[in-house]
Amino acid sequence: MSDRPYGTAQLRYWFPAIFVAILISVFSTQSFTAEQTGRVILPVLHWLFPWATSRMLHLLHLGIRKTAHVTEFGIFSITVFRGIRAGRSGWKFNWAFTTVVITVLCAALDEWHQSFVLLREATPRDAAIDAFGALLAQCFVWGYATRRWPFSAFFRGTADSAKKQEEITR
Repeated sequence: MSDRPYGTAQLRYWFPAIFVAILISVFSTQSFTAEQTGRVILPVLHWLFPWATSRMLHLLHLGIRKTAHVTEFGIFSITVFRGIRAGRSGWKFNWAFTTVVITVLCAALDEWHQSFVLLREATPRDAAIDAFGALLAQCFVWGYATRRWPFSAFFRGTADSAKKQEEITR
């Protein structure tokens, strides 16, 4: 017998991934082109770094945009993993592998979508950056799910965890 929930009980684990996918789709619109985000980010960067050249400010803007790719697809990867895991505990390689495949497919779909948006361009580099974000997030998920930190017993709330904590502090 599987401990995996069925039907709507399982669907609730996918809501965060669906929400993040919708946000990614919104971020792929014309409202978030480099020109549009530059109207906000470049003045802030100029205020923070008044000595910076125009080229340096534009490189910082590019770095912020690429970091946003890593972050948004990292978050998406974590939420997809949550959907696949569906309330079960622990970490399994096939869960992480499936998560990365789904995330990379969504990254490719996102780039394809951007190819139809005016002032946007689809690049394999951006899809690779998105995939890197997914892989990086899965490394964090693996570390979180498999490592036992000394303070973890305080958050579990079970007698067994209290025993483990006592053994750790000896």
